[in-house]
Amino acid sequence: MIESKKPGLFIRHERQFEVGDRVETFNHCVGTVVRVDRDKIGVFIVVRLDILPREFAYEPCDLKLIE
Repeated sequence: MIESKKPGLFIRHERQFEVGDRVETFNHCVGTVVRVDRDKIGVFIVVRLDILPREFAYEPCDLKLIE
């Protein structure tokens, strides 16, 4: 079982995101995955949002794949 950094939330199977996936963030912004990375804390997903020309890092549990 994988423990999230958010208190009280556990994830059994972490969703695997890939570069190029279209995603929606927890606050309903849409963007494209540009990098999947890992640091000493865990996995994070770097997303370039459509509304801003910048990249932001998110935890996998904060993103939803747009199909």
